[in-house]
Amino acid sequence: MKEVLSEIDLWRSQGKRVAIARVVGVEGSGPRDVGATMAVSDAGEVAGSVSGGCVEGAVVTEALKAMGVSSMPGVDSSVATGDLGDVDRGRVGCPLVQTFGYSDDEAFAVGLTCGGTLHILIDPELPDFYDELKANLKNELSFVWVTVSSLNPADAGEYDVNELSAEGRNAFSLSGDLPEIGASMLVYPDGSHTGSLGRADLDQVVIRDSIGALAVGRTDLRHYGRNGQARHQEVGIVFEVFAPPPKMIIFGAVDFTAALARVAKILGYRVTVCDARPVFATQARFPMADEVVVDWPDRFLTKVLDALNERDAICVLTHDPKFDIPAIQKALESKVGYIGAMGSRRTNEERTARLLAAGVPLEILEERVMAPIGLDIAARTPEETAISICAEIISKRTGRSAKSLSDTLGSIHDGN
Repeated sequence: MKEVLSEIDLWRSQGKRVAIARVVGVEGSGPRDVGATMAVSDAGEVAGSVSGGCVEGAVVTEALKAMGVSSMPGVDSSVATGDLGDVDRGRVGCPLVQTFGYSDDEAFAVGLTCGGTLHILIDPELPDFYDELKANLKNELSFVWVTVSSLNPADAGEYDVNELSAEGRNAFSLSGDLPEIGASMLVYPDGSHTGSLGRADLDQVVIRDSIGALAVGRTDLRHYGRNGQARHQEVGIVFEVFAPPPKMIIFGAVDFTAALARVAKILGYRVTVCDARPVFATQARFPMADEVVVDWPDRFLTKVLDALNERDAICVLTHDPKFDIPAIQKALESKVGYIGAMGSRRTNEERTARLLAAGVPLEILEERVMAPIGLDIAARTPEETAISICAEIISKRTGRSAKSLSDTLGSIHDGN
């Protein structure tokens, strides 16, 4: 969402209306994750992406129709098209969920040729709390954007879900019990919230589960009964988690550090470079880093230890015992999800012996410290090494094997 804010504000300043399309469900191999966002102005302008290209045109057309735009002069036909077959268009002015999936007949039309299925919520209006949402994103606050993404009253034996889905927001409200498609709220770590899903009992359960989702730090899709009951499928709710970017702390102001910092920034990390030598630890040498600190690694870690969590990474690139040993010992006191240490096989053996002599249990070292750091891809240059390290961090976070996809089966995108 953050990547489309500037375009949304520009269009609003020009008096244009804006629709938001968000991925609220992915089945199989999808090109984008839940939460991927695209904004569409009533003039046919587009920002962001929900599919990497394969269904963008159909989504733009549905967004324009939801805003009541019947003709699109000047809009490139490669971006928006009216040739959508039997896709349910919903009602003008009402949020709707469109499903795009692979079919043999239409694989190269609006279907997903990757074989997956995308569920995309198209809302012809910005949420009432848009300004608050924008401020949260710009200030990198922790919060959850909770949205009703599907309704299945047939689960309770009352209505046909397909008929209701076609009727849009107004028809849903006629049931008197179900929330509305697109109903949303913002929930904060302390349980405070803005907005409502339309039912106080459902809100209460969703607020509780939002706090749990924030603790895990992962966007999720869950189902409830209309009163918030577990193990029911009546109401599908997306918990889109927004949190400050994960942190990567790199110890050692060396050439490998510059390359690692660049790759880490691409992956969305907030990067800190720390070295006890002021002549090397300068912002001029590491302009890509968010912070360059002159301090002993273990002393710096002591200061920030409580602010680190499972999403963060510590990379020890100093390969000097007087820095490495105390830094790794202190890192093991943290909750970070990744600790890696650079060095040759011999350096690692010597470092392990020193850590064992310092009282660190072998099983803890084997479980938590990745050393030598990185995956086995015969990396030689700083850039190759940076990719090796970051790939290992991703693999450890997701619990995947780091094997070639051609040598594995199962889902491509899902982590454990």
